[in-house]
Parts: sequence; structure tokens; C-alpha cells
Amino acid sequence: MACAAAGAKVCHVDAAKGMVAWARENARLSGLGDAPIRWIVDDCAKFVEREIRRGRRYDAIIMDPPSYGRGPSGEVWKLEESLYPFLELVVQVLSDRPLFVLINSYTTGLAPSVLRYLLDTLVTKRYGGQTDAQELGLPVTVSGLALPCGATGRWIAGKERGRRG
Repeated sequence: MACAAAGAKVCHVDAAKGMVAWARENARLSGLGDAPIRWIVDDCAKFVEREIRRGRRYDAIIMDPPSYGRGPSGEVWKLEESLYPFLELVVQVLSDRPLFVLINSYTTGLAPSVLRYLLDTLVTKRYGGQTDAQELGLPVTVSGLALPCGATGRWIAGKERGRRG
């Protein structure tokens, strides 16, 4: 929603029809019902493979992959095994001057350092820029601590590469 609100053309892909319907309703309720958002129900890897063949490129990618899932034909997605090859695929649809790549994971066993490693290996080495990763957590009012909920990683373009004037 933030990208669409900032004026970007957005493509939202999720294999779950209910999630796409929910996101579309969120857009409507946020005043973005007419924003240029493509709503696609599809297996994300298959969608990216088709986008590669079509020659489509994206300036930014935001991912929120599941910890575990099954496809309609019994395909199995396990974050620990599937994230690296999926990110390898996704990097192929980045434009020549991408702006950012964000990965959120609500898998508590996935350390932020893993996301940083993946982004450094597959994105930073190719485009330069900077990578950062942090733990996601919910604040606990009583203790002032945070309940771990997963990790987030981001790659942002350096001023010399992706920023557009």
C-alpha cells in the first residue's frame, strides 16, 4: 500500500486467493482502490519465471514468503530450503537500476543474519548498495522487551546506482 500511495505501479502476487482479496479490500479502504495495482493469484515462483520470459523488470521487490506451504499439485515450500533459489529467481526480474528489495519472514527460527547473507550474496554483489537485517518483534509493555516474531532484511541501492533524479 505504501508503494501505491507513493505513486508506484504495483504488482501484488499471492498463491492464496483469500489473501489477494484481503489485500485488495485493504487498498480500497486505504483510498487506493483506483491505484495502479495488478492483483494476481498465482504461484509466485511460476509468476516470476513467466515475467523473466516476458522480459518484464521491476525497480523494487517486497517479499513475505511463508514458512511452509503446499502448492495445488503437492509442491512443498520450506523456507529454509526454498528461499535462496526463489531469491535467485527474483533477482532476474530486477531492473538495471533497482531501488530496493525487502524480505519479511515471520519464521522465528530464521536469523536476521541469514536474510542479510542472502541479500548480500545475490543483490549487493550485483548492484552495490547496502544491506541491513533486523529481528522483528512485538513490544511487551510490562517488561519493555520484545517478543521475537521473525526477521526482516532489506537491500537499498546506493546513490550511484538506483536513485533516480
